[in-house]
Amino acid sequence: MATIWDADEAKPSRPSAGRIAHSSSRAAKPAGPATIAGPTGPRVRRRLGPGPAIPFGLQIGPALLVSAWVAGSALGWIDPRILSAPWTVAEAFVRLIEQGRLQDNFVTSATRAMLGLGIGLLVGTVLAVIAGLSRIGEALIDGPVQIKRAIPTLALIPLLILWFGIGESMKVTTIVLAVTVPTYIHTHNALRSIDSRYVELAETLRMSQKDFILQVVLPGALPGFLLGLRFAVTLCWVSLVVVEQINATSGLGYMIDLARNYGQTDVILVGLVVYVLLGLVSDGLVRLIERRALSWRRTLAN
Repeated sequence: MATIWDADEAKPSRPSAGRIAHSSSRAAKPAGPATIAGPTGPRVRRRLGPGPAIPFGLQIGPALLVSAWVAGSALGWIDPRILSAPWTVAEAFVRLIEQGRLQDNFVTSATRAMLGLGIGLLVGTVLAVIAGLSRIGEALIDGPVQIKRAIPTLALIPLLILWFGIGESMKVTTIVLAVTVPTYIHTHNALRSIDSRYVELAETLRMSQKDFILQVVLPGALPGFLLGLRFAVTLCWVSLVVVEQINATSGLGYMIDLARNYGQTDVILVGLVVYVLLGLVSDGLVRLIERRALSWRRTLAN
């Protein structure tokens, strides 16, 4: 015969509100380093990621390269006729600035690059949006872009010279073609990779086509667009170097080609150093924009 005490013991225990709050607060605490129980006691789990960022990590490689150049030139291991010493290049850099040649050629090259980059980004993005949101657009656009992707832009220079001559139109058009393809490829791929649940949600909310593009399509394609932008900036400078050596009368490429005719390796290296700085600065700006615009992402890099 069950007693009152037995009945009380048989009742399922119900946690009080205080215990629920305490357990939920414990569950809400951020998890620290995970531990694994071992035969000798708990041990901290080894991290598999790359670890914390190294201060000025991106500058270590170039600094080592320049240090090797300085050491090789100072010890006489590098023939100055093949590769000028860093101090000789610095003297040529100052001389070109005093003569005004470096500034004039830099402005000309920057104008061509920015014009071609701007037009190429606009064309590539518009084509990617049309092909990504329309089957008809994809049928009309994707095939020709893939054909252009298979043909190196520099291989089209003879044909572009026949069409546009050897003036500024040919140079800017070459840069536009080089920039358009990576912008289109990565943006189009990002558009096609948008989760279909977002599209269904937009249809459920009866969003207009304009709101759908502004609030779903463009934010979803932003990571791919920024990746394409990094490739586009690199190809912009590569194309600029080539087109400025084709019957040009100004620009950094023209200055390098003219120095080659006179065997001025120091001037050639000045032009190359300027190209390196332009590439590093432009890539750094794109990285900064990517970190700010995609700060919500948690990736292996951060």
